[in-house]
Amino acid sequence: MSLHPNIHAVTERIRQRSAASRAAYLAGIDAALRDGPFRSRLSCGNLAHGFAACGPTDKSRLRGDVTPNLGIVTAYNDMLSAHQPFEHYPDQIRAAARALGATAQVAGGVPAMCDGVTQGRAGMELSLFSRDIIAQSTAIGLSHDMFDAVVYLGVCDKIVPGLLIGALAFGHLPAVFLPAGPMTPGIPNKQKAEVRERYAAGEASREELLEAESASYHAPGTCTFYGTANSNQVLLEAMGVQLPGASFVNPENSLRDVLTRAATERVLAISALGQDFRPFGHLIDERAIVNALVALMATGGSTNHTIHWIAVARAAGIVLTWDDMDLISQTVPLLTRVYPNGEADVNRFHAAGGTAFVFHELMDAGLMHDDLPTVVEGGMRSYANEPRLKDGQLYWSPGPAASADEAVVRPVSRAFEAQGGLRLLRGNIGRSLIKLSAVKPEFRRIEAPAVVIDAPPMLNKLHAAGVLPRDFIVVLRYQGPRSNGMPELHSLAPLLGLLQNQGRRVALVTDGRLSGASGKFPAAIHVTPEAARGGPIARIREGDIVCLDGEAGTLEVHVSPEEWAAREVAANTAIHGNDLGRNLFAINRRVVGPADQGAISISCGPMTADGSVWEYDAEYELGDSPAAAAAPHEAKDA
Repeated sequence: MSLHPNIHAVTERIRQRSAASRAAYLAGIDAALRDGPFRSRLSCGNLAHGFAACGPTDKSRLRGDVTPNLGIVTAYNDMLSAHQPFEHYPDQIRAAARALGATAQVAGGVPAMCDGVTQGRAGMELSLFSRDIIAQSTAIGLSHDMFDAVVYLGVCDKIVPGLLIGALAFGHLPAVFLPAGPMTPGIPNKQKAEVRERYAAGEASREELLEAESASYHAPGTCTFYGTANSNQVLLEAMGVQLPGASFVNPENSLRDVLTRAATERVLAISALGQDFRPFGHLIDERAIVNALVALMATGGSTNHTIHWIAVARAAGIVLTWDDMDLISQTVPLLTRVYPNGEADVNRFHAAGGTAFVFHELMDAGLMHDDLPTVVEGGMRSYANEPRLKDGQLYWSPGPAASADEAVVRPVSRAFEAQGGLRLLRGNIGRSLIKLSAVKPEFRRIEAPAVVIDAPPMLNKLHAAGVLPRDFIVVLRYQGPRSNGMPELHSLAPLLGLLQNQGRRVALVTDGRLSGASGKFPAAIHVTPEAARGGPIARIREGDIVCLDGEAGTLEVHVSPEEWAAREVAANTAIHGNDLGRNLFAINRRVVGPADQGAISISCGPMTADGSVWEYDAEYELGDSPAAAAAPHEAKDA
């Protein structure tokens, strides 16, 4: 099947728009490549420090400069359930490398915070910026020049995008990502949500709520709903940088350890000292980025990736826009129903056909590039296969030709919806996004008066006081990257979901994030420009009539143009503290870019010959010259 015209068109316009910056990025990779192991460039003192703690066998191999040394960048901590299984991965990787005559060392650890723990807490204001800290931490770990290839251990929200940005900064090194797998099913997500809503209504006790939450999040592994963490895994496979079908194998499954050893073997094979050299930065091109977005839309994945993948693309010298994402979403059908887009969890999605079935359908329909190189032989078509064990030996077999459960996964010919999961909204409030796939059709358009607040707890106070209108759109402003780090606002979901259940029409408009668990009620999120940049959202007043139409892709406030232009930006009434480390991130808030530019607070992507960083035109539109989208400028405060 030839590539769909829209997918071809969006890929080509990304390629043309990114021509200069992508060339600069690839030139940087080529400049970093040298003959032989990179550690051969180290002085004797440098090298001795690098292997001082190794055992005799590893030390002998590292002295000889003839075998690859594998770096391990790990996001392990045992507070985060998705990353707790990584505790023993370094030992497994080292053993597998030694069996192949190679060596492996932990290059460094990166922070891994849990948005589930910090929801509604001050710590959530550090969450988005942790992505950029992870990228920088990755660079520090790899800066020793001791490694010929890298494996990245990470699963969750900001962690995988941060690792990707760091990996692309060292794009001359081959790399493979290793997942930990999801926890086994707990209570159904719908049941958990119902208890949350009853608690918000005062009908359930804290003990009952905690019991439900504990029965849902109950074991090592990724949370089982289809949020940012599990979307990360699908997108990694769609770009071909994780082993096929590796994402949703549970931690305690014997196949999990075998896949870890296989990934170690494969990354050594694609190192410069292997037989199939594949630098990571050459694999992540425009086709890989488009594949990731196609997979995101087809599966109704996390809204967070509309920010993260712009930053990831930027790190590879690729200029990506929300308009690109919107065209992809309007072209790619929705093939899955996984919570919050449905009732199934990712274990049921995996059992019904999972990524192998979805990717096969998308490639056969011409909706996904099948010609890009990946970390495995056979390219993207290999990702329509599933890993299997027979007599302890790993092999891949073709994925299912038909869905095992069409309530969860469907073919393109019988898609749940003709369009994908996300939609770009435009209007006089700015640009924003909505996770349309999680909202029932009857709730996708709402016109109602605005209830304007500057902090999430204010909504609960208004509800408790009984002063909320029957139908309303809550406008929550000053939640963008520059204001307070763009925290997730999922703590609003139980109350808004409860009110919608009561027959009331409610929605959310915010310059903050809602999370990968966005669902049920309509929410226009990531509103850009944000209030802290003087965005129109800060000119909305209490009682203004706002219209959010997800199907039409519009977000408007019904105020006359004359009055709208005359209004001043309202001041932020919320108090933002400096506790829990928030003071340490003041510089990030000051320099961070807007959400539709990836909310980046670090230099990300190629540098120019004179040492300045590449800046991109924030006002880039589809009809502009590609040269306007990527041009070197002097570094400046974003």
